[in-house]
Amino acid sequence: MTQQTKFLIRILICIAVAAITLYTNINTINDLTLLRLAIPALEKELKALQRENERLQYEIDCFESPIHLMELSRKPEYGHLRYPRLDEVIDIKIDEGEK
Repeated sequence: MTQQTKFLIRILICIAVAAITLYTNINTINDLTLLRLAIPALEKELKALQRENERLQYEIDCFESPIHLMELSRKPEYGHLRYPRLDEVIDIKIDEGEK
C-alpha cells in the first residue's frame, strides 16, 4: 500500500466519523426541537386542567358548605337521616407509630 492510499483511507475515515458525529448531533437537536414545540400545547392542557380542578373544588366547597347541607337535611329524601346518639359514636385512636 502506498503512502497516498493510506492517507486517503485516513481522510475517508475522518470524514465518515465527522459525518456520523454531525448526524447524531443534528438528530439530538431535532429531538429537542420537537420537545420544545410540544411545550406550549402541554402548558395549555395543564392550564385547562388547573381551571377544571378549581371549578370542581368550588363545586365541592359549595356542596359541603353548612348552609347547603342544612338545606339538604330539610328535603324529604333525607328525612330518615338523624344525628347519632352518643352511645352510637365510636372513637378510634391511632398511635403515631402505627402510621
